Amino acid sequence: MLRLFIFFLYMGGYLTYSLPALSRIKKLDPSMPVEERDKIIHNVPQKWSRTVMKISGSIVNVSGQEYIPDGPVVMVCNHEGDFDIPALLASIEKPFGFISKVEVKKAPIISSWMKVMNCVFIDRRNRQSAINSLREGAEFLRQGHSLVIFPEGTRSKGGPVAPFKVGGFRLAQDACVPIVPISIKGTADVFEKNGRLIKPARIDIRVCPPVNPKIVKEKDAKLLAHDVREIICSSLPEKRIAS
Repeated sequence: MLRLFIFFLYMGGYLTYSLPALSRIKKLDPSMPVEERDKIIHNVPQKWSRTVMKISGSIVNVSGQEYIPDGPVVMVCNHEGDFDIPALLASIEKPFGFISKVEVKKAPIISSWMKVMNCVFIDRRNRQSAINSLREGAEFLRQGHSLVIFPEGTRSKGGPVAPFKVGGFRLAQDACVPIVPISIKGTADVFEKNGRLIKPARIDIRVCPPVNPKIVKEKDAKLLAHDVREIICSSLPEKRIAS
């Protein structure tokens, strides 16, 4: 209970503290190179995430970052729990935005940070709106930004990795960028498995070799989703594949 209280206290305090930085970022020169701009933006959420992981008492082990190529990529990750995003933000050096449900747009300050990070908000209940959001994400990639997607569409809470939905893969196909498979294990042990209390856990993040953009572009989206899922499942410390 104490860790959860400290987490919410820190989260609220840091978000308020981050407002001046958010204001400065919104005023950055739009002609600044994308890579330089994204690194400046990434710095604040990364600091927040690293402190959050310290508050949780968790140890995050990450391997394979050398596989992440320069330039825009789509990082595809299995989705264990709510701590996936802070664990990735704390550990992955390459700046990225991510796809989120549209309801998060209502969260003050958080949604503003997500917008400057070039996150994509998707309303799954509205097909045309979801298609437009995916097009927006493809345009972010073409501009040089990177995205993380969780194609299971929901948290596994430490259970088997569910089949991947294809929508996010079409982002990479439309923008013709590499896909970087990433497996994550242990985030559900921080929160979801503890009656929604925060407890220390060991988290393993494994970055796998990228899928060449030519293969991404030419392969059928369903087959691409299947193959990337197989890569991720095979890299998990313990295989958890839904039948």
